Amino acid sequence: MELHSYLRALRQRWWVVLATVMVALGVAGFLTVRATPQYASSVTFFVTSPGQGMSDAYQGGLFLQQRVKSYVDLLTSDRLAQTIAAEERVGLTADEVRSRVTARVEADTVLLSATVVDSDQARALRLTEALAAHFVKLVQTIETPPGAKDAPIKIEVVGGPRAGAEPVSPRPMRNLVLAGLLGLVLGAGLAVLRGLTDTTVRDGEALQEATSAPLLGSIPYDGQARTSPLIVGAAAQTARAEAMRKLRTNLRFVDAQEPARVIAVTSAVQAEGKSTLACNLAITLAEAGWQVLLVDADLRRPRVAGYLGMPSGAGLTDVLIGEVAVEDVLQPWGDKSLLVLPGGSVPPNPSELLGSKAMADLLLSLRELTDIVIIDTPPLLAFTDGVVVAVQADGALLVSRGGKTPRAQSAAAARALHSVSARVLGCVLNMSRENKIDVEQYRAYRRGVPAENLLGTTRDESRDGSDLVRVPPNGAGLGLPVDTEEFSRVSR
Repeated sequence: MELHSYLRALRQRWWVVLATVMVALGVAGFLTVRATPQYASSVTFFVTSPGQGMSDAYQGGLFLQQRVKSYVDLLTSDRLAQTIAAEERVGLTADEVRSRVTARVEADTVLLSATVVDSDQARALRLTEALAAHFVKLVQTIETPPGAKDAPIKIEVVGGPRAGAEPVSPRPMRNLVLAGLLGLVLGAGLAVLRGLTDTTVRDGEALQEATSAPLLGSIPYDGQARTSPLIVGAAAQTARAEAMRKLRTNLRFVDAQEPARVIAVTSAVQAEGKSTLACNLAITLAEAGWQVLLVDADLRRPRVAGYLGMPSGAGLTDVLIGEVAVEDVLQPWGDKSLLVLPGGSVPPNPSELLGSKAMADLLLSLRELTDIVIIDTPPLLAFTDGVVVAVQADGALLVSRGGKTPRAQSAAAARALHSVSARVLGCVLNMSRENKIDVEQYRAYRRGVPAENLLGTTRDESRDGSDLVRVPPNGAGLGLPVDTEEFSRVSR
């Protein structure tokens, strides 16, 4: 995994980092508030050897430095703790005394420091005073040779006992800073780990790699699509609608030599938005002035009529079994040049109907009725219906849902189409959450923000501000009549 992959994982899952930092700060704040304040009292001892001459001062100094190190253990010994605990003013057991005492030696010196930490500031000071008095006596007792009057080593208190006015713990600022840094590191690690283990298609590059097909469109996620799935009315002026128009343009130039007029829209599994995309694609093509026919060939779960608000009466099933003529069940939709063939009744044998000669003959006749036929088909991995229709169509459009469809399933769907020699026009990343920059650019453009402020976006513009798209001078794409001018204006 390269550096840009790590950065992309962090950008995609920034909320994981933020949430982890907030949780860490919250836990640190809670523990800091709940913690009992601790106060410290300290005392410093100086160790010397009386009567030492100048000649052996150096060797004596080294001896004392080595001797002082043993006094660290003596300050936390059971003998000293029991002696201190025997005083009534201390009010602690020997184990409690020992747990509150720490000692250290100042580097390359004969200075010894002892610190007592207690939740009671006054008791910490009393404990330090008792420690200082009894430690000096204990060293004198231990270091005095038998029969001698004085010890060769003398210990004096040169600092303290002194108790600090402010508690040494908890330290709110330090705790919050450390918690924030820990949360940042942990959150970044979780985000990268999630990126390494994430098997879904999150961007067009991953979808192209999985399907080995060109990316024809990336439809951004729109929270309003659940209640307003069609790009009509106010929804026609959204980034999602603009992405659909871009998909329409890309479809025109997939193959200028062999244009696709019958297009099957399918997906790997259900809930990827293929039916909604098929409806919106048909609408955008009709908006461009072409005669479009939308066929609901998902005979297991026909959804097109419901999305378009049309009665779900007789439809494709009834035509295939010969009960009605196709002209009798075609329904115009809206004020556009769009005809709809609903799915009709749900049959017990959808695969056999869609793979029958009647279906092949129907598609031949539909070519003569309209310019473009868009067919909504069932998911490829669940049923064979989608493959059966894709073989009979001029090409298939494979839809995958961003952040939801596993790469393995997208790859398996593409292999299913290739295995029957079905023509894959390309893939579409639907409900993508990776198009936030494009969405912001579109909104800024709608608000009239100057082009130089649109994150460096460049585009050809006409004098009145509408976009210009280059078109081959001889017309191409879907084999439909187009202007032969070098530029054609695409309304936004």
